[in-house]
Amino acid sequence: MKVLVTGGAGYIGSITALALERAGHVPVILDSLLSGPRQFVRDRIFFEGDIADRALLGRVMNEHPDIEATIHMAARIVVPESVALPYEYYRDNVAKSLELFDQLVALGKPRVLFSSSASLYAFTDEFEVDETSALEPGSPYARTKLVMEMALKDMAGATELRAVILRYFNPIGSDPELQSGVHVREPSHVLGQLVMAARGQKDDFTITGVDHPTRDGTGLRDYIHVWDLALAHVAAVEQFDAVLSGVNASNVVMNVGTGQGVTVRELVAAFERGFGAPVPVREAPPRLGDAVGAFANVDKINRLLGWSAVSTLDEAIASALAWSEKRRQVLGYQ
Repeated sequence: MKVLVTGGAGYIGSITALALERAGHVPVILDSLLSGPRQFVRDRIFFEGDIADRALLGRVMNEHPDIEATIHMAARIVVPESVALPYEYYRDNVAKSLELFDQLVALGKPRVLFSSSASLYAFTDEFEVDETSALEPGSPYARTKLVMEMALKDMAGATELRAVILRYFNPIGSDPELQSGVHVREPSHVLGQLVMAARGQKDDFTITGVDHPTRDGTGLRDYIHVWDLALAHVAAVEQFDAVLSGVNASNVVMNVGTGQGVTVRELVAAFERGFGAPVPVREAPPRLGDAVGAFANVDKINRLLGWSAVSTLDEAIASALAWSEKRRQVLGYQ
């Protein structure tokens, strides 16, 4: 099948496009290139433009009437930046997405697979969260994701729109062919910062927050290999109608993670094993918008899609390190 991938020039979007291709599907990329590099598009069908451009969406569907679903990944995603730039985050992640969804319905393309986030969840003493757990998004970025989940559910109840919502936990690594990976020059996420510290591109790695109520005081996350995450998207588009039929609803929410929690100190130790050398570390207070963290209960996606993560943390870290070696060759900068 053909699948429209908004944000398909980004980190997760480009890797998902490869996963779709490997499964025999054809990704059609729509990306403004605001952050995703043109190199990640490769030779795929590509439309450069804004997701809110209704005329452009009409042209995409006119030229590719066999598109059967849309994977909507285009979004601003940096938590500290969202604190500083809330208007831009609500404009791009909410207002423009609403235009996209409404136009997809108008064009008779109502199947939407939406990239949501585990950052929606409220803190719980058990750290494990399922899809019914309390929500308490702690940043403008996370709140934009919650607003869009609510909008999708309301639109699915009132129109032909149908929505599968995937709440991502923390993707790391690259694809098996090392075609794509983290592309920003100084990534804000933890593994990118570790790679930079290990390679001497910065003085040290900063652990932000050491007094959290976790087993070692540092934040806890569920780190999923990005290739496993990409394969979850393939499973979701292939079984889109069956999943909604199985829950007898117009929309469904599923966690996508490993089901295992890893603290920042544990991640550093695993990284040092993979890298083969210690990494200089310092401690600092939490950043604005940072959450204590959680890990995924993945029973629902296991049951509905038959999907589960198969890669280990060490394999994901090895993939990230391999991409850091290949990155200059692909992007022209380290």
